[in-house]
Amino acid sequence: MPDRAPLAGVTVLDLSSVGPAARASRMLADYGADVVKVGPPPSKSGVQIAPPQHAYSGHRGMRRVLIDIKSPLGLEAFLRLVDGADVMIESFRPGVAGRLGIDYEAVSGRNPRIVYCSTSGYGQTGPRRLWAGHDINYLAVGGYLDCSGRGPEGAPALPGATVADIAAGGMQAVMAIMSALIGRETSGKGAWLDVSIADGVLSMMSLYADEYLATGVEPGPGHYVLTGRYACYGVYGTRDGKWISVGAIEAAFWANLCRALGLEKWTDSQYVDEDQDGIREDLATVFRTRDREEWVAELGPSDCCVAPVLTVAEAVADDQFSSRNAVVRAASEAGEEFRQIGAILAGQGPLADPVEVRDPVATDTHEILKSAGYAESEIAELAEEGVVA
Repeated sequence: MPDRAPLAGVTVLDLSSVGPAARASRMLADYGADVVKVGPPPSKSGVQIAPPQHAYSGHRGMRRVLIDIKSPLGLEAFLRLVDGADVMIESFRPGVAGRLGIDYEAVSGRNPRIVYCSTSGYGQTGPRRLWAGHDINYLAVGGYLDCSGRGPEGAPALPGATVADIAAGGMQAVMAIMSALIGRETSGKGAWLDVSIADGVLSMMSLYADEYLATGVEPGPGHYVLTGRYACYGVYGTRDGKWISVGAIEAAFWANLCRALGLEKWTDSQYVDEDQDGIREDLATVFRTRDREEWVAELGPSDCCVAPVLTVAEAVADDQFSSRNAVVRAASEAGEEFRQIGAILAGQGPLADPVEVRDPVATDTHEILKSAGYAESEIAELAEEGVVA
C-alpha cells in the first residue's frame, strides 16, 4: 500500500447520482481524492435517482452538498466551489450543462485548471448523442453482445455485471482524469474530457475489431478461442450441479489438463476444429464424475488453468479474496454493522476498520460553503430560501 494516497489534495465535484460517473468518483475517492457529491435540495430534486445506502460502497470517504443550481444564488454558490476544485464530473445529456450555466466554457472561465469530465452514453457529438440508454445498449452497439454466448432462441446472453458502466465508462473516466491531472502539471491548464461509454465498449472490443478491420473476417460467438471455438476454453458442469471454468489456452496447460483427466488422446487435438465436439463431450463426461470442489482441489494448483465458477456469496467468502482483505467491515452512524468490498484496486489506500458509512441524508453543505468563503449569515439566508440544504 502507498504511504500517501495518490490523489490526496485533489478535490472532485461529482454531480452524478448513479452510473459510470458515480463509479468513477467512487474509485477516485479510494485513491484519496476529496470527493464532494453535489445534488439538489430535496424539494428541488425532481426525478434524480437516490441509490440505496449500500450502493457505491455507501459513499465512504465522501462529502455531500445540496445546492439548487437552477437558481441564480445556487449557481453562484456552485461556481464558488468550482473556484477551488481540481475535477468536476457530470453525467447530463449533451447540452444540459450548458443550459444550467455549468458547461466547460463557464466552469473553465472561473477555473482554467479544472479537469472537466462529461460522461454520457454516446458522447458529446454524433447522431446518437441525445439517445437515452443503459449498459445493455452500449454493449450492444459496441459489438460486445454479439460476440457473447447465446441464450434461448439464439439471443445474445446478458452479461453478469454492468461491464459498460464499470469498465467502458467508470474506469475510462478515471484513467482520463488522472492523465489530465498529470498533463496539467506541465501545461498548467485543465481539460474537457468527453467520456463516451459506447466508445469505451468499442475500445474494449479492439482485439476482435482490429482483426476484422485487418482481415475482413467478421468475429462472433464461437469464432475465436476466447469466444468458444475450442473446448480448451469453456465452462463445464460438475456432479453437484455446479460449474468449473477451463482456460487452458497454451499447449502446456492443455497437456497438463488432458493428463489429469485421463484424456491424453486429445493432447495433440487442442486446436483441430473437427475434433472439438468429441473433446467437449469427453470433458463434460469426466467433469460430471466429481463435485466441483474435488476438481478444484486437484486441478487448481496443477497448472491446468482451472477455477471454480463462484456465486457472489461464495466469492465474497473465498479464501483468496479474504487473504487480500477484499471485504471490509462497515458501520453506519446509527451503529448498524455490515460488510462491503474494500478499496482493492492497485494503489488504493487502506481503510479504517470499520469503515464509517454516513447517514444517506446527512450533508456537509455548511462546512463546504464556509470553506468557499461564505459568511454564516449568507449560508443561513441561502438555507432559509431553500437554495441549499
